This record gives sequence, structure tokens and C-alpha cells, in this order.
Amino acid sequence: MASRVRNEIRFLLNDELVCLSDVPTHQTLLDYLRLEQRLRGTKEGCAEGDCGACSVLVGRLHGGNLIYESVNACIRFVGSLDACHVVTIEHLKSADGELHPVQRAMVEYHGSQCGFCTPGIVISLYGLWMANSNPLVDEIEQALQGNLCRCTGYAPIIRAAQAVLENGVLETDHLVAERAKTIARLGELRDGKRVETGVGDGCLIVPASADDLAEVLGTMPDATLVAGSTDVGLWVTKFMRDISPVVFIGNIEELKTIDDGGVGLTLGAGVTYTEAYGAIVTHFPQLGDFWTRIGGAQVRNMGTIGGNIANGSPIGDTPPALIALGATITLRKGERRRVIMLQDYFIAYGKQDRFPGEFVESIHIPWQQPGDQLAFYKISKRRDEDISSLCAAIRINIVDDIVKEAVTPKRASNAEAVLSGQPFDERIVEAAALALAKDFQPISDMRASAEYRMLTAQNLLRRFYLETQGETTQLVRGVA
Repeated sequence: MASRVRNEIRFLLNDELVCLSDVPTHQTLLDYLRLEQRLRGTKEGCAEGDCGACSVLVGRLHGGNLIYESVNACIRFVGSLDACHVVTIEHLKSADGELHPVQRAMVEYHGSQCGFCTPGIVISLYGLWMANSNPLVDEIEQALQGNLCRCTGYAPIIRAAQAVLENGVLETDHLVAERAKTIARLGELRDGKRVETGVGDGCLIVPASADDLAEVLGTMPDATLVAGSTDVGLWVTKFMRDISPVVFIGNIEELKTIDDGGVGLTLGAGVTYTEAYGAIVTHFPQLGDFWTRIGGAQVRNMGTIGGNIANGSPIGDTPPALIALGATITLRKGERRRVIMLQDYFIAYGKQDRFPGEFVESIHIPWQQPGDQLAFYKISKRRDEDISSLCAAIRINIVDDIVKEAVTPKRASNAEAVLSGQPFDERIVEAAALALAKDFQPISDMRASAEYRMLTAQNLLRRFYLETQGETTQLVRGVA
């Protein structure tokens, strides 16, 4: 076993190699940068992955390629960084001290006022620039979804982003110029070994593979699994929970597979929202707009579909959509696997059908069937990067103008019974909308009242009907 285990986390920070043999399970990247490395260009604004002031780039190898993505350092744990390259705002300037083209554009186009959020905005635009050196306005806006600025109104920031191509050549950027060298360095850090630091309840483990993860959970069935930490991070920063011992699984390649062969789309549980986007919009285009409203870019770069399911949070956006699509999940414990319908995984609030030591290994989404009509709706106070007040997913299968099957998660059995076997017309839709009151008992909280949630759910079903009839802009009882 000794040859299979390494007792330190290793990663690149800007241009330096960092090796840490004693990593607290709860230590965030933001705290490490500011308190230990004195890199204070990365700011703390919200400590919950909402404002983007803490944004940094994290580069990682995937399929032989080096991918840089903006992430929220305030909820990203140091323990998740093994074999990664962390890039902070301090690393953008050139060796002679000249501003980076993104920074220069922000100055010239007056994209900064108080300046607190500016480092995070520059990092997000830098990540976009490396991936797409001539972005459209809507692509710029998506890249900035996770960066809140209360001074500039974003217009000068967008103008700065558009001007970056005129101010600098991508090929001369030092991260791009040193890509081959960085790939080699990260490749050396990926030695195929399990990482273990700490002892007892303070133990931190980074499994080397899915098989290794199954072995670890066999001896530590109650350990906290952390993939993207977009939820677990808040357990630490907001609720001060002790999450020890921790098993970080975001680096496991077998959990990051995407397979669109056969009878459907199969996603490894570690696939992030960003990684899944291409396959999702190709095979389920109705999910496109919905998918880009899950968090901001930083959250989509970190958060995983399997984590959103396994955590069982009632505010998760993907389970309703996946349930409507008839998704199944594969649960693994040791060498044993079982496949269940996703709708059966959620038993009650805070309770899922998952045994100690068992983990979500993959998600399978079957292809649409002839006659399927799909719609996915997210209602929130703020359009971008906000938690849903109401999330609705509807699938109705219509053959010869008769509803053969209706699915409205949480499975709205009374509404489905009203629709099934009936002509799909306004009369039957109205009856189904009223039947939703028997299926759901929404709660009132800071995001919406119970009455608002019920009326909106009913209106979304009415809206869905009108959209299937070609009426895409009509107001339906206040819902556009």
C-alpha cells in the first residue's frame, strides 16, 4: 500500500510548485491565498460563491488537454487542487510589469470604479479570452454571470471585453506560450497515487481512481464526499460545519466520462455542468437556456451533476429536468452496482436512497421518443446566478393528439392522471393545472410565498400548452 499512497497535495500556484503535507480538511483556496501566500488581489465578498470577487483560474489536464476555468476560491478547498494549476490576478502582468491586455482594456474603457470586484472580473474575462478570443456579447455576459458589480452597470466592462483582441495577441500570452511546459509539469504531478494527509477525523483523501474510491468508502463509509464543493463549501463558510474526514473526488477521470452512444446519454457523476453542456444542448436542445442559468460560470465550472443529485438538496436545478427525461442513476458500493430511477432516489426531504459507503457513479438519460414535447422553466428573483423560487420540468408524449404520457417532476401524479389518455387541449390542461394543488404543498420562504409558487406552477403548465401551439410570447396569467 505504501507505494500507492502519497502524503502531500501538490499543485502549481502561478509559476511555483506547492507541496503541502498538512492540509486542513476545511481550508479554502481563498484563505490559503490571502493568509498564507499573501496574494491579496483575490478578494472575499460573500464567502458563498455568489459575487465572484474571489475568482481565480484553475487549470487541469483532461483528456490530454490543459483547460483553464474560472472558479470561486471562497468555496474551493485546497484539498481538491492536486495536480492543478492555480492562477491568481498577480500572475497576469508580464515580466516587465506591463498590464495584461485584459487589464489594460478595463482601464481604457473605464470598467472599474471602486475596484473591489475588478480582479475577479479580469480573471473571468481572461478565462473567456483564452477559450474564445473574439466572443459575442451574449458569450461575454455568460462569462460574467458569476461576477457582481454594483458600480459600472457592466456596459464598460463588456466594451473592454470586446476590445481585448485589439489590445493584445493571444499567442503572446505567457500562459498560452508556456502551455506545453505546464502540461508536462502537471503530467508529472499526476502519479496515479492516492493522496492521504492528516489522521483520524482530520483525514483528507484524494482517491486515485473510481476503484480506489470504492475501496476508501469501504473503510470510511461516513466520510464527506466533495466533488465541486459548490454546496459543501457553504457548509463550512456559512454553517461552520465540520466536514471531516473528507474524500475529494473531482480529479477521478472515470467519473468524468461522457458517452452518447447506444440508447441514451451517460454522464459520469463527476462531469461538471460546463463539461456536460455540449452534449446536453446537442441531444436535448430544450435544456440549453435552462442550463446556462444554473449558477454563474464559476459554479458551472466547479459543480457536478452527480453532486447535485447525491446531495439531495431541494433547491437543486438538475433533478427535476432529469426526472422528466426519465433518467436513471448507477449507485456503487465496492464492486456492487445497482441502477434505479432518479425519481425513486429522493425519498423525503434530506433523505435519499443511498447506503453508507455507496456513491453515485453515473447518470443515464434515455433519448427522446417520437411525440415527446419538452419544456424546462426556472423562476428566480434574479435571472442569472440565483437559486430557483420554482423549477419546473414538463414532458408530455402526444400521439395522434392524445396524451400518452405526462411527466411533471416532482411527479405530479394527479395532474398526470388528468392528462393521460386525453386530447391535449385547453380544457384538459386547465383541469391538470388545478390538479397540481393536490400534488404539491409548497412552502413560503424568503424567495417566494406558497401561494406564488402554486400559481406559478399552474401558469407554467398553461404556458407549456400555449408554446406547443406556437404561441411563444403570450402572457398566461402574469407569466410570460
